Amino acid sequence: MDIRSIDHIELFVGDARQAAFYFGTALGFRLCGQGGPETGLGGQRSLLLRQADIRMVLTSGLTAEHRASAYVQRHGDGIAVVALEVDDAAGAYAELVGRGATPVTPPTTFTGADAEVVTAEVAGFGDVLHRLVQRRGDRRDFLPGAFESAEPAGGADGLLAEIDHLAICVPPGQLDATVAHYERVFGFAQIFTEHIEVAGQAMNSTVVQSPSGRVTLVLLEPDRGHRPGQIDAFLSEHAGAGVQHLGLRTDDIVTAVGALRERGVRFAGTPGAYYDDLERRVGPVDAPLDRLRELSILVDRDHGGQLLQIFTESMHVRRTLFLELIERRGALTFGSGNIKALYEAKERELAAAGATPAVVAGTAQGVGA
Repeated sequence: MDIRSIDHIELFVGDARQAAFYFGTALGFRLCGQGGPETGLGGQRSLLLRQADIRMVLTSGLTAEHRASAYVQRHGDGIAVVALEVDDAAGAYAELVGRGATPVTPPTTFTGADAEVVTAEVAGFGDVLHRLVQRRGDRRDFLPGAFESAEPAGGADGLLAEIDHLAICVPPGQLDATVAHYERVFGFAQIFTEHIEVAGQAMNSTVVQSPSGRVTLVLLEPDRGHRPGQIDAFLSEHAGAGVQHLGLRTDDIVTAVGALRERGVRFAGTPGAYYDDLERRVGPVDAPLDRLRELSILVDRDHGGQLLQIFTESMHVRRTLFLELIERRGALTFGSGNIKALYEAKERELAAAGATPAVVAGTAQGVGA
């Protein structure tokens, strides 16, 4: 079984057209296809969006019985399917089920004039599924017969390049079992693990990755020996395990963040004190420090190099799923050093203003994965 990459992600949402408008106008995704009852996708409306190597499907249930409707009712809008490109979908499905994966949808073939796509589905984590996708022929034909393809209007946006990782929250006590499941069933390997503690909150994090290196899952679990924090809040609002944020790689984060801010995307703020000792902490940064400060872009370093990152505010009423923009300059990890740096910066800022340390609780919201 060869898991090559993330073929696409599918979000179950209350209103696919409204969600597509946001992802299009704010983030630069372009509508490339759609499907519904008229194309054989009974009970749902699905829109296909694309930017560079990122493919995203937005699906709304048209009936109360549809699984997208049930998902949204329980969890709110969120990533419900992480599709994995494989060389043989039927073979991968049989192998995964044989290793203990829960079968969901057996192999199905979609055939068009110039393309053939085979898909199958198994359970992943929480209510999120993994769709196995095998493609032959014209790769622009997303799902022959089920989606009407359309060339996107206008040129490529060029701000976002590919999916870097998905950060997944699991309930306390389930991290080790989830990691073991991805190792045993999917053949992933652990590449990074740490315990993160700040401001009385703590979480455990383990990163697993496919042998190809193209599918990376950051698994997060709250440490109940400490006071509740952002992972506990996600699990409560989301009603269980799920994707907390989607990491999107960009080749130029300064340009991307500047452009997205102008389109109305709201990003998490960073205290000015964070930048006072930035270069002492991570070394010289090949970007104007005043511009990083203006845009609230974070910088971290590991043994491989630097990474620049920033998190959006959640665009959902439950304040669950949000996005991360990340530019890698050799770094292989995920910016966990920024948690402590952000907390300490906020503490200095509040101390200078005469505030009490208790005010900084939750400062590191969204950072570290």
